Amino acid sequence: MKRLIATATVAAAVLGLGIPASAFAFSASFSWKGIGACGGISPAFVVRNAPKGTKRLRFAMRDYDAPNFRHGGSTVAYDGKGRVAQGAISYVGPCPPTGQRHRYIWTIEALDKSGAVLVQTEAQGSFPP
Repeated sequence: MKRLIATATVAAAVLGLGIPASAFAFSASFSWKGIGACGGISPAFVVRNAPKGTKRLRFAMRDYDAPNFRHGGSTVAYDGKGRVAQGAISYVGPCPPTGQRHRYIWTIEALDKSGAVLVQTEAQGSFPP
């Protein structure tokens, strides 16, 4: 019965019956709460709807307001539980000039066991929060 309900829900989205397709899309969210400026501790992430076969997640951050500054990122193992712990990602943390607020964009790619990209999403947030 559970499988039938899930199939019907997906079909409703595809057929335009009022359920947005985005409800089934790969997505991620985070908060800068507890993250200090100019540090290397990454925020925790909540990951939704990672595709079957996702083994790793690749994260990269860029500063929308200073696009030439490279913050980098890293690839982490994905256990399917929908969370990436604070500090799990290696990167150069947000460090806007004093008195400024910058917008940061994380690109997150779901990778299969061979390293092929299955799907990609973005998560955005301003710093300081």
